[in-house]
Amino acid sequence: MDLGIKGRRAIVCASSKGLGRACAIALANEGVHVTLTARGAEALKQTAEEIRKSHPGVTVTEIVGDITTAAGREAVLKACPEPDILINNAGGPPPGDFRNWTRDDWIKAIDANMLTPIELIKATVDGMMARKFGRIVNITSAAVKAPIEILGLSNGARAGLTGFVAGLSRKTVINNVTINGLLPGPFDTDRLRGTAKPEAEKRGISADQVLTERAKLNPAGRFGRPDEFGYACAFLCGDKAGFITGQNILLDGGAFPGTL
Repeated sequence: MDLGIKGRRAIVCASSKGLGRACAIALANEGVHVTLTARGAEALKQTAEEIRKSHPGVTVTEIVGDITTAAGREAVLKACPEPDILINNAGGPPPGDFRNWTRDDWIKAIDANMLTPIELIKATVDGMMARKFGRIVNITSAAVKAPIEILGLSNGARAGLTGFVAGLSRKTVINNVTINGLLPGPFDTDRLRGTAKPEAEKRGISADQVLTERAKLNPAGRFGRPDEFGYACAFLCGDKAGFITGQNILLDGGAFPGTL
């Protein structure tokens, strides 16, 4: 399917690795010019060079910085001031027991996973509406639908973003600007491996053993591949997805047991 977005411009946050990287690659596959940002210069450069090599007709701009800071956002928006597509993404806060979290821990989580996406939407959505095209995808978490006890910081911050977008997305769609959430379940990423470590240490087994057990518990019998996530993201960014807005789409292999 031709998604009809060749030549469009996208900002893809936290795109050097994992799901953000997969989204950037999927958009580049469609001929979208991508502005990538991440904190790790080496991994970001490697991803950018891979996309340039695979898609010589696509312009790839890499901005090293922390998107959760004002300076990081300013640098990205300077490089791509009028994006047609915005993929909001930031590393999730660490797992733990809420009894050990301080106010600073909460503020950091809310800044990264709620307020940063809102600031980027604020900076770009009016231009999208004026141009009559915009696609905003917030990478959140399956925890928005089914909270994960050890990820309380993420549960709270991402649910806050979800609630905010629920209202805004109904106001922008009349101008062909959609805002949706993609909710990843267990995907084979560094983040997933990191969450396995505390359980492994507690049980005295390896992280690989924990991950093997978790994969078997999923109805699909495996973890998701990042490229599968990227494809879903690219579709939501396509010109044929203009009637989908304010939705929170699970990609979890069927793990969520509910009907709604």
